[in-house]
Amino acid sequence: MHVREHTVPVPLDWANPGESITVFARELVDPTRQDEDLPCLLFLQGGPGGKGPRPTGADGWIGQALKKYRVVLLDQRGTGRSTPVSGRRMASMSAEEGADYLACFRADSIVADAEHVRKTVFKGKRWSTLGQSYGGFLTLTYLSKAPEGLTACYVTGGLASIDPSAAEVYRRTYPRVAAKNREFYRRYPHDVERVGRIADRLATDDVRLPDGDRLTVRRFQSLGIDFGMKPGYERIHWLVDEAFDGDELSDTFLGQALGLSSYLGNPLFAALQESIYGSGDGATAWAAEAERARHPEFAEDARPLLFTGEMMYPWMFAEIRGLRPFQGAVELLAQRPRWSELYDLERLAANDVPVAAAVYFDDMYVDAGLQLDTARRVGNVQAWVTNEYEHDGLGADRVFERLTELVAAIGGGVRDR
Repeated sequence: MHVREHTVPVPLDWANPGESITVFARELVDPTRQDEDLPCLLFLQGGPGGKGPRPTGADGWIGQALKKYRVVLLDQRGTGRSTPVSGRRMASMSAEEGADYLACFRADSIVADAEHVRKTVFKGKRWSTLGQSYGGFLTLTYLSKAPEGLTACYVTGGLASIDPSAAEVYRRTYPRVAAKNREFYRRYPHDVERVGRIADRLATDDVRLPDGDRLTVRRFQSLGIDFGMKPGYERIHWLVDEAFDGDELSDTFLGQALGLSSYLGNPLFAALQESIYGSGDGATAWAAEAERARHPEFAEDARPLLFTGEMMYPWMFAEIRGLRPFQGAVELLAQRPRWSELYDLERLAANDVPVAAAVYFDDMYVDAGLQLDTARRVGNVQAWVTNEYEHDGLGADRVFERLTELVAAIGGGVRDR
């Protein structure tokens, strides 16, 4: 791969330009074609709080895309090399300042950044997008705000509901997570006892992680976020397999548990998890926490112990060292009564940009029913529904190839129309 790096200044707040931040993008091209006038494919990473991939080779979907495109890997604002949002920065602000600051890192701002990069770095040429997970949410905002910049859109596991509601998302999520837990214990029945033994120890003893935080039962439960990925069951199984060194929890287990639950590498993922559903009137109001109260099977003393999924709870911002500087700000964000509108329903209904979306039927994170409702209501969307893949299906060779075939079959894709 031939690599070019771009660092572009943008306003922190596109609605009221003043303070500037920088946005970083990494451009990849087949080195034998670096002088050709190739179309661009912008990759919209999952998240929120997702930085672009750091490729180690021209393989996977990147290798496929390099056959036709210049691939643009954007570090979304606040991540990677795009003026990262850090705990140090958040600690320097009041709760009110922090909430206003974090509100500038949502989908509408990310799309405005992408458009600015397209116009200033890539000479205004239209490009295609590939949106993974939250990248699909960004795609729908892009189609709402600036469809004139797009030639085609590919989405994997991320057709968001265009009637955003955090409460509805989590109402649907908990039953799916419970089903993933049942499958985990069906696959590894002997882990029922071992997971319960870990939870009992955490409930009775003051167990400390390497950074000094206490490992609570609910923090241990949160590791189930991995169940939505193809090897997630296996990763959690091998984690608990080495949990004990004699009668004590092992250093191996505690070190891995810290790495999986610290959010030091992507604090925005936790801080903005529910704010991505804020659109128009209505507070998100800690929807995951409210819905959990309706599911006693997820209680800390229930057995078998059920792991939770992609849910963020208010206690995390008190118990997890890397998230504590965000606590005051996220409390205010959860109460915020009014948000910028993310989707233009009329514009989406009339959309003529070709969109091909992989809808993973058993997706733990993004409900397939909501995705298919969006596919019906957004113009020019082809939905490929499959249960062959989990949420990380883009890592399989077939997924990106299949989506490009769907768009090519209706005459859309690589070149400007």
